[in-house]
Amino acid sequence: MTRLTKTFVDTAQADGRDQFFWDDEIKGFGLRLTKSGSKTYVFQYRVGGGRSGTLRRPRIGAHGSVTPAEARAIAKTWALQVAEGGDPGGERAAFRNAPRMADAFERYLTEHADLHKKASSAKEDRRLVSLFLEPEFGKRKVAEITREQVSAFHRRLADRPYQANRLLSLLSKVANLCEVWGWRQDGTNPCRHVKKFKEHKRERFLSPAELGRLGDVLAKAERFELMDKDGKRLWVNPAAITAIRLIVLTGARRGEILNLKWSEVEWDRSRALLEDSKTGQRYLYLPAPALKLLSDLKPSANAVYVVPGGRANARGQAGDIPLTNLKDPWKTITTAAGLAGVRIHDLRHSFASVGASSGMGLPIIGKLLGHRETATTARYAHLADDPVRLAADTIGGRVSDALSNGSRKSS
Repeated sequence: MTRLTKTFVDTAQADGRDQFFWDDEIKGFGLRLTKSGSKTYVFQYRVGGGRSGTLRRPRIGAHGSVTPAEARAIAKTWALQVAEGGDPGGERAAFRNAPRMADAFERYLTEHADLHKKASSAKEDRRLVSLFLEPEFGKRKVAEITREQVSAFHRRLADRPYQANRLLSLLSKVANLCEVWGWRQDGTNPCRHVKKFKEHKRERFLSPAELGRLGDVLAKAERFELMDKDGKRLWVNPAAITAIRLIVLTGARRGEILNLKWSEVEWDRSRALLEDSKTGQRYLYLPAPALKLLSDLKPSANAVYVVPGGRANARGQAGDIPLTNLKDPWKTITTAAGLAGVRIHDLRHSFASVGASSGMGLPIIGKLLGHRETATTARYAHLADDPVRLAADTIGGRVSDALSNGSRKSS
Protein backbone atom coordinates (compact mmCIF):
# COMPACT_ATOMS: atom_id res chain seq x y z
CA MET A 1 0.00 0.00 0.00
CA THR A 2 1.25 3.43 -0.88
CA ARG A 3 -0.07 6.84 -1.66
CA LEU A 4 -0.48 7.25 -5.39
CA THR A 5 1.21 10.58 -5.96
CA LYS A 6 2.46 11.96 -9.25
CA THR A 7 6.04 11.32 -8.20
CA PHE A 8 5.30 7.70 -7.34
CA VAL A 9 3.41 7.05 -10.58
CA ASP A 10 6.05 8.77 -12.73
CA THR A 11 8.90 6.74 -11.22
CA ALA A 12 7.13 3.36 -11.11
CA GLN A 13 9.00 0.87 -13.32
CA ALA A 14 7.77 -2.24 -15.09
CA ASP A 15 9.40 -5.52 -14.06
CA GLY A 16 8.17 -7.84 -16.80
CA ARG A 17 4.81 -8.62 -15.24
CA ASP A 18 1.49 -6.83 -14.60
CA GLN A 19 1.48 -5.08 -11.24
CA PHE A 20 -1.13 -3.31 -9.11
CA PHE A 21 -0.32 -0.58 -6.61
CA TRP A 22 -3.14 0.29 -4.19
CA ASP A 23 -3.65 3.67 -2.60
CA ASP A 24 -3.45 3.76 1.22
CA GLU A 25 -6.10 6.48 1.51
CA ILE A 26 -8.98 5.45 -0.79
CA LYS A 27 -9.81 1.77 -0.62
CA GLY A 28 -9.95 0.26 -4.11
CA PHE A 29 -8.12 3.10 -5.85
CA GLY A 30 -5.14 1.68 -7.68
CA LEU A 31 -2.60 1.91 -10.46
CA ARG A 32 -2.16 -0.89 -12.96
CA LEU A 33 1.35 -1.12 -14.40
CA THR A 34 1.63 -3.58 -17.27
CA LYS A 35 4.75 -5.49 -18.23
CA SER A 36 5.04 -3.19 -21.26
CA GLY A 37 5.11 -0.13 -19.00
CA SER A 38 1.66 1.37 -19.58
CA LYS A 39 0.02 2.92 -16.51
CA THR A 40 -3.73 3.04 -15.89
CA TYR A 41 -5.75 4.19 -12.89
CA VAL A 42 -8.42 1.73 -11.77
CA PHE A 43 -10.99 1.39 -9.01
CA GLN A 44 -11.71 -2.04 -7.56
CA TYR A 45 -14.82 -3.00 -5.57
CA ARG A 46 -17.43 -5.70 -5.16
CA VAL A 47 -21.03 -5.13 -6.23
CA GLY A 48 -23.19 -5.41 -3.11
CA GLY A 49 -20.17 -5.57 -0.83
CA GLY A 50 -18.71 -8.60 0.90
CA ARG A 51 -16.67 -11.48 -0.49
CA SER A 52 -19.68 -12.90 -2.34
CA GLY A 53 -20.20 -9.75 -4.40
CA THR A 54 -19.15 -9.58 -8.05
CA LEU A 55 -15.66 -8.14 -8.37
CA ARG A 56 -15.37 -5.15 -10.70
CA ARG A 57 -12.28 -3.19 -11.65
CA PRO A 58 -13.37 -0.37 -14.00
CA ARG A 59 -10.77 1.76 -15.68
CA ILE A 60 -10.57 5.40 -14.61
CA GLY A 61 -8.09 6.55 -17.22
CA ALA A 62 -4.54 6.32 -18.51
CA HIS A 63 -1.78 8.18 -16.70
CA GLY A 64 -0.96 11.25 -18.75
CA SER A 65 -4.48 11.81 -19.98
CA VAL A 66 -5.66 11.78 -16.36
CA THR A 67 -3.61 13.22 -13.52
CA PRO A 68 -3.29 11.42 -10.17
CA ALA A 69 -5.38 14.17 -8.54
CA GLU A 70 -8.16 13.81 -11.13
CA ALA A 71 -8.12 10.03 -10.84
CA ARG A 72 -8.26 10.32 -7.03
CA ALA A 73 -11.32 12.62 -7.26
CA ILE A 74 -13.11 10.15 -9.53
CA ALA A 75 -12.23 7.27 -7.22
CA LYS A 76 -13.70 9.17 -4.25
CA THR A 77 -16.93 9.73 -6.14
CA TRP A 78 -17.15 6.08 -7.11
CA ALA A 79 -16.38 4.97 -3.55
CA LEU A 80 -19.35 7.01 -2.29
CA GLN A 81 -21.59 5.48 -4.97
CA VAL A 82 -20.50 1.96 -3.98
CA ALA A 83 -21.12 2.76 -0.30
CA GLU A 84 -24.68 3.74 -1.24
CA GLY A 85 -25.21 0.49 -3.14
CA GLY A 86 -24.27 1.82 -6.56
CA ASP A 87 -22.33 0.13 -9.34
CA PRO A 88 -20.35 2.79 -11.23
CA GLY A 89 -18.40 0.27 -13.27
CA GLY A 90 -21.55 -1.54 -14.35
CA GLU A 91 -23.18 1.74 -15.27
CA ARG A 92 -20.19 2.73 -17.39
CA ALA A 93 -20.20 -0.63 -19.16
CA ALA A 94 -23.93 -0.39 -19.75
CA PHE A 95 -23.53 3.09 -21.21
CA ARG A 96 -20.59 2.00 -23.36
CA ASN A 97 -22.63 -0.90 -24.74
CA ALA A 98 -25.89 1.03 -24.93
CA PRO A 99 -27.59 0.97 -28.34
CA ARG A 100 -27.06 3.84 -30.72
CA MET A 101 -29.67 5.41 -32.95
CA ALA A 102 -28.19 3.54 -35.92
CA ASP A 103 -29.19 0.32 -34.14
CA ALA A 104 -32.67 1.73 -33.48
CA PHE A 105 -33.16 2.72 -37.13
CA GLU A 106 -32.11 -0.71 -38.38
CA ARG A 107 -34.36 -2.49 -35.88
CA TYR A 108 -37.28 -0.22 -36.79
CA LEU A 109 -36.85 -0.96 -40.50
CA THR A 110 -36.49 -4.73 -40.16
CA GLU A 111 -38.90 -5.40 -37.29
CA HIS A 112 -41.57 -2.79 -37.99
CA ALA A 113 -41.48 -1.14 -41.41
CA ASP A 114 -40.71 -4.30 -43.40
CA LEU A 115 -43.30 -6.34 -41.49
CA HIS A 116 -46.16 -3.91 -40.95
CA LYS A 117 -45.99 -1.31 -43.73
CA LYS A 118 -46.52 -1.41 -47.47
CA ALA A 119 -43.36 -2.13 -49.44
CA SER A 120 -43.42 1.36 -50.97
CA SER A 121 -43.79 2.98 -47.53
CA ALA A 122 -40.97 0.90 -46.07
CA LYS A 123 -38.78 1.87 -49.02
CA GLU A 124 -39.51 5.55 -48.40
CA ASP A 125 -38.68 5.13 -44.70
CA ARG A 126 -35.32 3.63 -45.66
CA ARG A 127 -34.65 6.58 -47.94
CA LEU A 128 -35.44 9.11 -45.22
CA VAL A 129 -33.35 7.26 -42.65
CA SER A 130 -30.38 6.99 -45.02
CA LEU A 131 -30.46 10.60 -46.26
CA PHE A 132 -31.48 12.49 -43.12
CA LEU A 133 -31.87 10.63 -39.83
CA GLU A 134 -28.82 8.38 -39.91
CA PRO A 135 -26.32 11.18 -40.67
CA GLU A 136 -27.86 13.39 -37.97
CA PHE A 137 -28.50 10.93 -35.14
CA GLY A 138 -26.97 7.56 -36.08
CA LYS A 139 -23.84 7.72 -33.91
CA ARG A 140 -25.61 9.04 -30.81
CA LYS A 141 -26.80 6.88 -27.94
CA VAL A 142 -30.54 6.24 -28.00
CA ALA A 143 -30.94 7.36 -24.38
CA GLU A 144 -29.02 10.59 -24.99
CA ILE A 145 -31.19 12.11 -27.73
CA THR A 146 -32.82 15.26 -26.37
CA ARG A 147 -35.76 17.40 -27.39
CA GLU A 148 -33.40 20.30 -28.04
CA GLN A 149 -31.45 18.24 -30.56
CA VAL A 150 -34.60 17.09 -32.33
CA SER A 151 -36.03 20.61 -32.37
CA ALA A 152 -32.79 22.04 -33.82
CA PHE A 153 -32.80 19.38 -36.56
CA HIS A 154 -36.45 20.12 -37.36
CA ARG A 155 -35.83 23.90 -37.54
CA ARG A 156 -33.00 23.44 -40.04
CA LEU A 157 -35.56 22.00 -42.45
CA ALA A 158 -37.96 24.94 -42.13
CA ASP A 159 -37.72 25.63 -45.86
CA ARG A 160 -39.11 22.13 -46.46
CA PRO A 161 -42.00 21.96 -44.00
CA TYR A 162 -43.67 18.86 -45.42
CA GLN A 163 -40.45 16.85 -45.39
CA ALA A 164 -39.47 18.19 -41.98
CA ASN A 165 -42.77 17.05 -40.50
CA ARG A 166 -42.53 13.60 -42.09
CA LEU A 167 -39.05 13.16 -40.63
CA LEU A 168 -40.27 14.28 -37.22
CA SER A 169 -43.11 11.74 -37.34
CA LEU A 170 -40.75 8.96 -38.41
CA LEU A 171 -38.24 9.80 -35.68
CA SER A 172 -41.05 9.91 -33.11
CA LYS A 173 -42.21 6.43 -34.13
CA VAL A 174 -38.68 5.08 -33.75
CA ALA A 175 -38.40 6.72 -30.32
CA ASN A 176 -41.71 5.20 -29.20
CA LEU A 177 -40.50 1.75 -30.22
CA CYS A 178 -37.25 2.36 -28.33
CA GLU A 179 -39.38 2.74 -25.19
CA VAL A 180 -41.14 -0.54 -26.02
CA TRP A 181 -37.77 -2.27 -26.46
CA GLY A 182 -36.49 -0.85 -23.16
CA TRP A 183 -33.88 1.33 -24.86
CA ARG A 184 -35.38 4.52 -23.42
CA GLN A 185 -37.41 5.21 -20.31
CA ASP A 186 -41.16 5.32 -20.79
CA GLY A 187 -42.54 8.75 -21.56
CA THR A 188 -39.22 10.24 -22.71
CA ASN A 189 -39.87 10.51 -26.44
CA PRO A 190 -37.69 13.52 -27.43
CA CYS A 191 -40.04 14.42 -30.29
CA ARG A 192 -42.84 15.23 -27.87
CA HIS A 193 -43.85 18.90 -27.86
CA VAL A 194 -41.75 19.68 -30.95
CA LYS A 195 -44.29 21.67 -32.92
CA LYS A 196 -44.74 20.73 -36.54
CA PHE A 197 -44.58 23.35 -39.26
CA LYS A 198 -47.79 24.53 -40.83
CA GLU A 199 -48.18 22.87 -44.21
CA HIS A 200 -49.85 24.66 -47.05
CA LYS A 201 -51.59 21.81 -48.82
CA ARG A 202 -51.90 22.43 -52.51
CA GLU A 203 -55.45 22.11 -53.79
CA ARG A 204 -55.48 22.27 -57.58
CA PHE A 205 -58.70 21.44 -59.39
CA LEU A 206 -59.03 21.41 -63.15
CA SER A 207 -61.83 23.56 -64.46
CA PRO A 208 -64.23 22.20 -67.12
CA ALA A 209 -62.26 24.15 -69.74
CA GLU A 210 -58.96 22.64 -68.53
CA LEU A 211 -60.45 19.15 -68.52
CA GLY A 212 -61.54 19.82 -72.08
CA ARG A 213 -58.01 20.77 -73.12
CA LEU A 214 -56.63 17.69 -71.40
CA GLY A 215 -59.13 15.46 -73.23
CA ASP A 216 -58.28 17.05 -76.57
CA VAL A 217 -54.55 16.45 -76.11
CA LEU A 218 -55.10 12.86 -74.97
CA ALA A 219 -57.20 12.20 -78.08
CA LYS A 220 -54.50 13.66 -80.35
CA ALA A 221 -51.85 11.57 -78.59
CA GLU A 222 -53.94 8.45 -79.15
CA ARG A 223 -54.17 9.25 -82.88
CA PHE A 224 -50.43 10.05 -83.00
CA GLU A 225 -51.32 13.60 -84.07
CA LEU A 226 -49.72 15.42 -81.14
CA MET A 227 -47.13 17.98 -82.24
CA ASP A 228 -44.61 20.10 -80.36
CA LYS A 229 -44.18 23.85 -80.95
CA ASP A 230 -41.79 23.14 -83.83
CA GLY A 231 -44.25 20.87 -85.60
CA LYS A 232 -42.45 17.68 -84.60
CA ARG A 233 -44.71 14.70 -83.95
CA LEU A 234 -44.70 13.58 -80.32
CA TRP A 235 -45.07 9.96 -79.27
CA VAL A 236 -46.77 9.15 -75.97
CA ASN A 237 -46.91 5.63 -74.58
CA PRO A 238 -50.49 4.36 -75.12
CA ALA A 239 -50.33 2.61 -71.75
CA ALA A 240 -49.63 5.98 -70.09
CA ILE A 241 -52.62 7.53 -71.85
CA THR A 242 -54.80 4.70 -70.53
CA ALA A 243 -53.49 5.32 -66.99
CA ILE A 244 -54.20 9.06 -67.17
CA ARG A 245 -57.73 8.50 -68.44
CA LEU A 246 -58.48 5.94 -65.73
CA ILE A 247 -57.15 8.22 -62.98
CA VAL A 248 -59.29 11.17 -64.05
CA LEU A 249 -62.38 8.97 -64.59
CA THR A 250 -62.16 7.15 -61.23
CA GLY A 251 -60.27 9.48 -58.89
CA ALA A 252 -57.90 6.61 -58.13
CA ARG A 253 -54.39 7.07 -56.85
CA ARG A 254 -51.57 6.80 -59.38
CA GLY A 255 -50.25 3.57 -57.85
CA GLU A 256 -53.70 2.01 -57.73
CA ILE A 257 -54.09 2.36 -61.49
CA LEU A 258 -50.52 1.40 -62.41
CA ASN A 259 -50.82 -1.77 -60.30
CA LEU A 260 -54.38 -2.62 -61.36
CA LYS A 261 -54.64 -6.24 -62.56
CA TRP A 262 -57.18 -7.63 -64.98
CA SER A 263 -58.00 -10.31 -62.41
CA GLU A 264 -59.20 -7.59 -60.02
CA VAL A 265 -61.81 -6.17 -62.41
CA GLU A 266 -65.37 -7.25 -61.56
CA TRP A 267 -67.15 -6.48 -64.81
CA ASP A 268 -70.66 -7.40 -63.63
CA ARG A 269 -70.38 -5.11 -60.61
CA SER A 270 -68.64 -2.18 -62.35
CA ARG A 271 -65.78 -2.16 -59.90
CA ALA A 272 -62.33 -3.55 -59.20
CA LEU A 273 -61.28 -5.16 -55.94
CA LEU A 274 -57.87 -3.66 -55.21
CA GLU A 275 -55.95 -6.16 -53.14
CA ASP A 276 -53.31 -3.64 -52.12
CA SER A 277 -53.91 0.10 -51.94
CA LYS A 278 -52.64 2.85 -49.65
CA THR A 279 -55.48 2.12 -47.23
CA GLY A 280 -55.45 -1.64 -47.71
CA GLN A 281 -57.93 -3.71 -49.68
CA ARG A 282 -60.70 -1.59 -51.17
CA TYR A 283 -63.14 -1.34 -54.07
CA LEU A 284 -62.43 0.99 -56.97
CA TYR A 285 -65.72 1.89 -58.60
CA LEU A 286 -65.65 2.03 -62.39
CA PRO A 287 -68.10 4.39 -64.13
CA ALA A 288 -69.39 3.51 -67.58
CA PRO A 289 -66.68 5.49 -69.47
CA ALA A 290 -63.97 3.67 -67.49
CA LEU A 291 -65.55 0.29 -68.19
CA LYS A 292 -65.75 1.07 -71.90
CA LEU A 293 -62.12 2.14 -71.88
CA LEU A 294 -61.15 -1.17 -70.30
CA SER A 295 -63.27 -3.24 -72.68
CA ASP A 296 -61.76 -1.43 -75.70
CA LEU A 297 -58.22 -2.37 -74.65
CA LYS A 298 -58.73 -6.02 -75.71
CA PRO A 299 -55.84 -7.47 -73.68
CA SER A 300 -54.18 -10.72 -74.70
CA ALA A 301 -54.95 -13.91 -72.79
CA ASN A 302 -51.76 -13.77 -70.75
CA ALA A 303 -51.96 -10.05 -69.84
CA VAL A 304 -51.59 -9.39 -66.12
CA TYR A 305 -51.66 -5.62 -65.70
CA VAL A 306 -54.21 -3.23 -67.16
CA VAL A 307 -51.44 -0.68 -67.67
CA PRO A 308 -48.49 -2.82 -68.78
CA GLY A 309 -44.88 -1.72 -68.69
CA GLY A 310 -41.84 -2.38 -70.86
CA ARG A 311 -40.99 -1.24 -74.39
CA ALA A 312 -42.69 -4.24 -75.93
CA ASN A 313 -45.94 -3.30 -74.24
CA ALA A 314 -45.82 0.16 -75.76
CA ARG A 315 -46.23 -1.59 -79.13
CA GLY A 316 -49.37 -3.30 -77.94
CA GLN A 317 -47.93 -6.57 -76.67
CA ALA A 318 -48.98 -7.97 -73.31
CA GLY A 319 -46.58 -8.10 -70.38
CA ASP A 320 -46.42 -9.18 -66.78
CA ILE A 321 -44.90 -6.01 -65.30
CA PRO A 322 -46.72 -2.74 -64.65
CA LEU A 323 -45.87 0.62 -66.16
CA THR A 324 -43.67 2.65 -63.84
CA ASN A 325 -42.84 5.82 -65.77
CA LEU A 326 -45.81 8.16 -65.89
CA LYS A 327 -43.80 11.30 -65.17
CA ASP A 328 -42.40 11.85 -68.67
CA PRO A 329 -45.64 11.16 -70.56
CA TRP A 330 -47.52 13.41 -68.14
CA LYS A 331 -45.09 16.26 -68.75
CA THR A 332 -45.58 15.92 -72.50
CA ILE A 333 -49.37 15.92 -72.13
CA THR A 334 -49.60 18.86 -69.71
CA THR A 335 -47.18 20.97 -71.75
CA ALA A 336 -49.27 20.45 -74.87
CA ALA A 337 -52.50 21.17 -72.97
CA GLY A 338 -51.17 24.37 -71.35
CA LEU A 339 -51.40 22.79 -67.89
CA ALA A 340 -47.81 23.24 -66.77
CA GLY A 341 -47.45 22.65 -63.03
CA VAL A 342 -50.52 20.42 -62.75
CA ARG A 343 -49.66 17.16 -61.00
CA ILE A 344 -51.08 13.73 -61.74
CA HIS A 345 -52.50 13.74 -58.20
CA ASP A 346 -54.48 16.86 -59.11
CA LEU A 347 -56.62 14.65 -61.34
CA ARG A 348 -57.79 12.90 -58.18
CA HIS A 349 -58.58 16.27 -56.60
CA SER A 350 -60.47 17.26 -59.74
CA PHE A 351 -62.56 14.08 -59.62
CA ALA A 352 -63.49 14.83 -56.01
CA SER A 353 -64.22 18.49 -56.72
CA VAL A 354 -66.71 17.59 -59.44
CA GLY A 355 -68.51 15.31 -57.01
CA ALA A 356 -68.55 17.87 -54.21
CA SER A 357 -69.73 20.72 -56.41
CA SER A 358 -72.46 18.46 -57.82
CA GLY A 359 -74.02 18.07 -54.39
CA MET A 360 -72.67 14.64 -53.48
CA GLY A 361 -72.09 14.12 -49.77
CA LEU A 362 -68.57 13.96 -48.38
CA PRO A 363 -69.02 10.38 -47.05
CA ILE A 364 -69.82 9.20 -50.58
CA ILE A 365 -66.83 11.06 -52.03
CA GLY A 366 -64.61 9.58 -49.34
CA LYS A 367 -65.88 6.12 -50.22
CA LEU A 368 -65.13 6.66 -53.91
CA LEU A 369 -61.62 7.92 -53.16
CA GLY A 370 -60.85 5.18 -50.66
CA HIS A 371 -60.26 7.54 -47.75
CA ARG A 372 -59.87 5.81 -44.41
CA GLU A 373 -60.39 8.97 -42.34
CA THR A 374 -63.29 11.39 -42.79
CA ALA A 375 -60.91 14.27 -42.07
CA THR A 376 -59.10 13.50 -45.33
CA THR A 377 -62.27 14.12 -47.32
CA ALA A 378 -63.09 17.28 -45.36
CA ARG A 379 -60.78 19.34 -47.59
CA TYR A 380 -63.55 19.30 -50.20
CA ALA A 381 -66.21 20.61 -47.80
CA HIS A 382 -66.04 24.16 -49.13
CA LEU A 383 -66.83 22.88 -52.62
CA ALA A 384 -69.98 21.19 -51.36
CA ASP A 385 -71.34 24.65 -50.53
CA ASP A 386 -71.72 25.50 -54.22
CA PRO A 387 -74.94 23.53 -54.93
CA VAL A 388 -76.33 24.63 -51.57
CA ARG A 389 -75.60 28.24 -52.46
CA LEU A 390 -77.21 27.74 -55.87
CA ALA A 391 -80.29 26.24 -54.21
CA ALA A 392 -80.45 29.17 -51.79
CA ASP A 393 -80.23 31.62 -54.69
CA THR A 394 -82.97 29.77 -56.59
CA ILE A 395 -85.33 29.57 -53.61
CA GLY A 396 -84.57 33.10 -52.50
CA GLY A 397 -85.21 34.39 -56.02
CA ARG A 398 -88.58 32.68 -56.24
CA VAL A 399 -89.61 33.88 -52.79
CA SER A 400 -88.58 37.37 -53.76
CA ASP A 401 -90.64 37.13 -56.97
CA ALA A 402 -93.65 35.98 -54.96
CA LEU A 403 -93.28 38.84 -52.53
CA SER A 404 -92.96 41.28 -55.40
CA ASN A 405 -96.11 39.90 -57.07
CA GLY A 406 -98.05 40.23 -53.83
CA SER A 407 -96.86 43.78 -53.41
CA ARG A 408 -97.93 44.72 -56.96
CA LYS A 409 -101.42 43.21 -56.51
CA SER A 410 -102.05 45.09 -53.28
CA SER A 411 -101.14 48.34 -54.91
